[in-house]
Amino acid sequence: MDNKELIRLAGEARRASYSPYSDYAVGAALLCADGTVYKGCNIENAAFSPTVCAERTAFFKAVSEGKRDFVKIAIVGGKANEPDGFSPPCGVCRQVMAEFCGKDFEIVLLRNGEIIVKTLSDILPLGFDSSMM
Repeated sequence: MDNKELIRLAGEARRASYSPYSDYAVGAALLCADGTVYKGCNIENAAFSPTVCAERTAFFKAVSEGKRDFVKIAIVGGKANEPDGFSPPCGVCRQVMAEFCGKDFEIVLLRNGEIIVKTLSDILPLGFDSSMM
């Protein structure tokens, strides 16, 4: 699947965001090696700590259905009523990616209409993973 289509699916997922507190809606589309795509959105909570990011929603949906081989993820976000914008993953999401993906896993982002692709090692240098245990 090309990056443009994965970005489109992430934008579609963003529409389901539940973000009444931050008004910052995020969508993610996670591509598995078998071609399956899992979409996720951020889901906020008044207590804040139970809030979950779009990326983790997509990963947890995939893992809960037995998937473990991931190729790339597209992420779009921004104020709920604004166009898709630059929304790189938070530190917790980067750590979840490190748990399930190799250093060459691709993160596809949108910035000012331009698609940017980074690897997990680009965005999580010196990351902690199972090889250190």
